[in-house]
Amino acid sequence: MTKKNFFSAFLGGVKEFFRKKIVGLKRNPKVIPLVVMVVGFFVYSLNLSAVSFTVSICQGIGLGLCEFAIMLFSVLSMVCLLNAFPPRKKVNIPMLVLVFVMLGIIIYCDIHCINGIWSKVNDPVSPIIIKETDKVTSKVPVAYDMFNTHLIIECIAAACVALVPVFSKLLNMINTSVAVDDNGDMGEIEISAE
Repeated sequence: MTKKNFFSAFLGGVKEFFRKKIVGLKRNPKVIPLVVMVVGFFVYSLNLSAVSFTVSICQGIGLGLCEFAIMLFSVLSMVCLLNAFPPRKKVNIPMLVLVFVMLGIIIYCDIHCINGIWSKVNDPVSPIIIKETDKVTSKVPVAYDMFNTHLIIECIAAACVALVPVFSKLLNMINTSVAVDDNGDMGEIEISAE
C-alpha cells in the first residue's frame, strides 16, 4: 500500500467515524446536554475534598446542605433527562420540568456557596486568612473557583436542555447519507415472470 492510498484510506476512516457520530446525535440529540451535565458532575466530584474543607471552615448557614443538594440533584437531573426524551416518543413534560427544577436548585446552591465563601473571607470581624502552606485554608480559593466554574457549566447545561429541539433540527439539516455507486446497467436488467 502506497503512502497516498494509506492517507486516503485514513481520511476516509476519519470521515466515516464522524459521520457515524453525527448519525448517533441525529437519533439522540439529548446526548449534548447530557455530556455537559456529566462534565459538571465530574468538575464538582473531583473537587469535593476542597468543597468539604471549605464548608467546614466557613460554617455558613446552609452550606453543607447546599453541598449535599448539588451532588444529589446532579445525579437525579441526569436520570430525569434520560427519561425526559424517550427514543421515538414525545417529550415527557413532567420529567423535563423536573430537570429544569433540579438545575435551578443546583444553580441556586452554587450561588449560595459562592456568596457564603465570599462573605466569610471578607468578614470584617473574623475573616478567614488564606495561607498557601496551610492544607485546609489553601482549599478555599480552589472551592471558590470551582463553584464559579460549576455555575457556568450548569447554566450551559440548562440552555442545552432548552435547545434540544433546535439541535435536533440543525442536526437533521446535515447530510449523512452514503453515496452508492451506480454502474449504469439498470436498464438492461430484465425481470422475467419465470
